[in-house]
Amino acid sequence: MSAPASRAWRLAAVLCLLVVALDQGVKAIVESSLAAGEEVDFLGPLSITLAHNRGVAFGLAGGSSVALIFLALLALAFVGVVFARDPSRPGMWIAVGLVTGGALGNLIDRVRVGEVTDYIDLPLWPPFNLADAAIVVGVLLLAAIQIRAAEATR
Repeated sequence: MSAPASRAWRLAAVLCLLVVALDQGVKAIVESSLAAGEEVDFLGPLSITLAHNRGVAFGLAGGSSVALIFLALLALAFVGVVFARDPSRPGMWIAVGLVTGGALGNLIDRVRVGEVTDYIDLPLWPPFNLADAAIVVGVLLLAAIQIRAAEATR
């Protein structure tokens, strides 16, 4: 493996671990500080509330934890394959670190307690967590990287 590729893998792993640690730490603080459904005003329209989610991101598609765990593992494998093709592509390590860290943060909850802890509450939007936000930002970045690569080959 080339030095840039090896560096990209290491950076993605560090970012992944950082996202997992932050997500699990904040979830632990919220779980120990709030009762289910309790809401605390935080900043402007942002509030912190304790919610539990048996579905996927933003409470969508509730279903079997086993099926959702399997789907998460499949998505992680797909991201790993995409990353392995060209890990040194600019920004790729950030996208992969965010997606993987977010997916693992929620997967830990799902395996440990059968549901995901959500705590960020915005008006007109279901509660979500840092892991969900990392996944969304990572997927958007991954899409932008793929689009830019496709346009460069034209």
